[in-house]
Amino acid sequence: MKSVLGLLSEMPAYGNLLERIDKQRETSEVAVINAAKPYLIAALYRDLRMPIIVITSKADNANKLKEQIVAWCGSDSNIDLFPEPDRLPYQRVSTDNFSENERIRVLSGLFKYDKNRATPLVIMSTQSLMQKVTALEDFKASYHIIKLGMQIEPYELLKKWQSLGYKSESIVELPGSMSHRGGILDIYPLTSEKPVRLEFMGNTIDSLRLFDPQTQRSQESISSIEIALATELIAPLLMKKSELKGIIDAIDLSGCSADVKRHYKQDLNIFLEGGIPAEKQFYAPLFNTGNVLDYISDNSLIILDEQQNINQTMEHLDAEAGQLKQDKLTNRELPNGYPSSYFSIEDIQLRLNKRKKLSLSSWGDVSRLDFSPAKDFGGKLPDFADEVRGLLSSKNRVIVVTHQAKRLSELLEEEDIYSVNLDEKQDATPGFGAISITGGAVTDGWIMNGNTCLFTDSEVFGFIKQRRFAKKRPVAKVKLYEDIKPGDYVVHIEHGIARFTGITRMGASSIEYMVLQYAEGDRLYVPVDQIDRVGRYIGGSDKTPVLNRLGTQDWARAKKKAQKSVEEVAEELLELYAAREAASGFAFSPDTVWQQEMEAAFPYVETPDQIIVQDEVKTDMSKAKPMDRLIMGDVGYGKTEVALRAAFKAIMDNKQVAVLVPTTVLAEQHFASFTQRLKAFPISVEVLSRFRTHKQQKEIIEKLAEGKVDICIGTHRLLQKDVIFKDLGLLIIDEEQRFGVNHKEYLKNIRKEVDVLAMSATPIPRTLHMSLVGVRDMSVIETPPEERLPVRTYVAEYDGQLVKEAIMKELERDGQVFFVHNRVQSIRMVAEKVRELLPYVRIAVAHGRMAENELESVMTDFSRGDIDVLVCTTIIESGLDVPNANTLIINQADRFGLTQLYQLRGRVGRGANLAYAYLLYDKGKNITEEAR
Repeated sequence: MKSVLGLLSEMPAYGNLLERIDKQRETSEVAVINAAKPYLIAALYRDLRMPIIVITSKADNANKLKEQIVAWCGSDSNIDLFPEPDRLPYQRVSTDNFSENERIRVLSGLFKYDKNRATPLVIMSTQSLMQKVTALEDFKASYHIIKLGMQIEPYELLKKWQSLGYKSESIVELPGSMSHRGGILDIYPLTSEKPVRLEFMGNTIDSLRLFDPQTQRSQESISSIEIALATELIAPLLMKKSELKGIIDAIDLSGCSADVKRHYKQDLNIFLEGGIPAEKQFYAPLFNTGNVLDYISDNSLIILDEQQNINQTMEHLDAEAGQLKQDKLTNRELPNGYPSSYFSIEDIQLRLNKRKKLSLSSWGDVSRLDFSPAKDFGGKLPDFADEVRGLLSSKNRVIVVTHQAKRLSELLEEEDIYSVNLDEKQDATPGFGAISITGGAVTDGWIMNGNTCLFTDSEVFGFIKQRRFAKKRPVAKVKLYEDIKPGDYVVHIEHGIARFTGITRMGASSIEYMVLQYAEGDRLYVPVDQIDRVGRYIGGSDKTPVLNRLGTQDWARAKKKAQKSVEEVAEELLELYAAREAASGFAFSPDTVWQQEMEAAFPYVETPDQIIVQDEVKTDMSKAKPMDRLIMGDVGYGKTEVALRAAFKAIMDNKQVAVLVPTTVLAEQHFASFTQRLKAFPISVEVLSRFRTHKQQKEIIEKLAEGKVDICIGTHRLLQKDVIFKDLGLLIIDEEQRFGVNHKEYLKNIRKEVDVLAMSATPIPRTLHMSLVGVRDMSVIETPPEERLPVRTYVAEYDGQLVKEAIMKELERDGQVFFVHNRVQSIRMVAEKVRELLPYVRIAVAHGRMAENELESVMTDFSRGDIDVLVCTTIIESGLDVPNANTLIINQADRFGLTQLYQLRGRVGRGANLAYAYLLYDKGKNITEEAR
């Protein structure tokens, strides 16, 4: 890609642009087509070697531009996205820290930049530009370097880190946390890829090492570590108490309602006690006075992508903030004179005018770079080959950036066109009269100077394989060996379930005892040398466990019942294992050419885990014994594509495939996906569900028996006695844990006869255990899908204005919204409330008690984009795939279990756009910090 990037220097207008930028401080303007903007910015980044800030009108534009610039410059370049704030001005919401952590990380990179570091390039939206951030002087005050051999009292460091927003934990797993154990301090700086372990000898730092947050094992030694703040709201933690009290006392609450006043006073007291309230971003405007432009050096370039659109967006955001403020004041929810979290347009323009700027526009009477759009062939390869012949005969230079370099090279050779692979010849430069192929994720082609033609998969094959590995978010995993904390539920091997309340000593004894609280106030004191008799309670659901009573037979009876159940399961497992080993299954053939073509047509680049799991499944299928494999993976991580490829492989050996799903809606969704994916091949796909008439079902069943249907997708209807396959070779089960006992008995028996591939995001413990003990093989897809971004999650009181803003924000980018209300009796009333907020929006209702035809019609219309907001129950919980629906609002979210919320949140963010989930609870209801 670097050799292609250097071709822009052949354009005289580009050389003139570099000179103008270097010599002038006023704005330079240039016109360039949208397809070539990432290429131009990447070239400027390479040639200017100065910090660059790129500003777009909207967040989606910033995301796409960032990915394309990275495609040109390489993933090892210092290119970042500065995320938008998690809320609009004056909104009270709680959210996770992911966006905040990313903003701090980017600000830190700009702050630390000097000639000895990689040059930063930061892309942001207009909203990110307008947002107030931590003041530069506060950032400087927090920034410090820890070096090996430094002398400092450990408790001084802990106190300093606490004042920077780091949270004390028993073990360090997540960014922004710290811990202390004897002479060891652990900290996870937001600016570090891994946490750091400091070991002290007295007051001297004797060892400084990175460590793995999952295993807690120390890794390579380092000589120093840079540590910055752990929260954007650092100012109140750094202020003197008198200064902080002055700001708080100046807040005018006279116009607020009694409930709002009480809420404010509770939060403001948290500040005075040295803490930060959950809805901290609401209070940020009181303390944050900085702007992202304050962090860049004087020798920096600001690129404005479509300045007219940026100006219009600033005006829109400013007007929207003003209206929000007025609404809050009218509702007595906001103090008088409360500041906005945005800078004014005048402030932003003043800051921009002090900087060197380049304005890019796709049209206008300004200096134009010689780019034009590339021709689109829509997947018609013979037409593309003819075009290439003509271009080469005219001595043009042809370049193809593709994810399918080998395949394209072979296809061109069949047309007697021979290409040069730039990836195999590092120093090769694309020449005139030749075609060069290189791997890459560029999405749009162009023609430069009338003689250099660049094509991508989009123009050649008619689709782009998306390649964007989501940044892995550190997560805290539950570990059995971690320290048990007061309040945790535990199990004593002889006395049962209790609550651990702490460690104590008895009288003058030096022996420490664990204090376990049982039902009816009973307590048990366990010497710490018997800690092996106590383990953490791990339940199979989100319900709070019932404490056992001391001196009763309750626990003994529970253990006896569990032992009997274990024996039954063990017997079943042994029978299954023996039958499986003895059974003779069908050994599927190696992949066919059609198999390779079908897999190459997948519109995304496979994640590493998908490739591994796919190979494991194919290996199982090639053996002469029935496959029984469970694929575990997060919602939307690509399990279905692996299953689809397995189905195709079975069909290539003239076998039939059954796809069993738990809900009718999911059956229709899978039917649409399978049909679309396999439309280029002579494969018959049908669906059996209550959405089909009795006549249609009868016809499908007859075709199954005759072998005229290759893939049949269905609910439990597939398990009924009248459904007979002529030659079933593979059974795919989606979310097996959602089927009933009778259905599972059938599935248990069929495992002895045909290959079975089960998929689940949240397998039940028994299913998981069967995989762990080897009775079922297990594959795990942990790599996030390449196009998937983290779902931004908010927790807030129900507020009609918030609901309205969330829906409008999604509709403005042509998206759709799920509004979940899990009460059939009141769902129509809730839908009317939403309709009153947004009378012009297309709203529909969906729940499981609706007539079959009505429900099918609603779900189909929503999938097609004919409905903007779907007010529904948890009928959407399992597997529904609507990539255009990227906002989820859950009403009365506190009534759901964590597993349900997790599944529901997986319904959004399945496409390339950033997704939002709003978890709302009734006004006035107290929600604990842990619940948030």
